[in-house]
This record gives sequence, structure tokens and C-alpha cells, in this order.
Amino acid sequence: MQTRSSTSTVLIALIILFTFPLWIGLIGGAFGIVMGVFGALIGLFAGLFGAMFGAIGALFGWFFDWHWHFDWPFGFFNGKVLFFILIVVVVVMISKPRPVRK
Repeated sequence: MQTRSSTSTVLIALIILFTFPLWIGLIGGAFGIVMGVFGALIGLFAGLFGAMFGAIGALFGWFFDWHWHFDWPFGFFNGKVLFFILIVVVVVMISKPRPVRK
């Protein structure tokens, strides 16, 4: 009876010893996935935060004529006219009724 329990203990110890690289790899992979998702969420919030402050800065720059002399997209038609034309186009596209499919 004593030899069976010591044999099973040795067998369990050998199984743990030989499968240790597998378990450490699985644990490391799971940790990497969790940290990757966490980093992606931080990047998402930082991007949204930056876009929000960028939009606020763009509005202030537009209203008070603070600019960095990049005139390409809004340099045509005095900028503000083109902006209002774009707003009108977007409003018309959104408010246009869509046909109902049957």
C-alpha cells in the first residue's frame, strides 16, 4: 500500500515537471491576450480623447482664424463657404427619404 502512494506521488511530480513548459506557455499567452486587450482599450480612449480636443481646437481655430497655414482643403472658396456647403450636402443626404423595400 505504501509503494502505491509513493509511486503515484512520483508520477504526479513527473507529469508536473514535464508539462511545466506547456502550462507556463498557456499562462503567458493568456496574460498577453489580456494585456493586449487592455492596451487596445487605453489606445481607444486616448484616440477618442485626442479627437475630441482636436475637434474643439479646430473649431476655435476656425472661429478665431488660428491656423497653421495649411490651406489645401478649406483654402478654396474662402474656407468657411466650403465648410457650409459640405454641411448642407450632409444634411440633405441625411434628410433625404429612402425608398421602402418590400
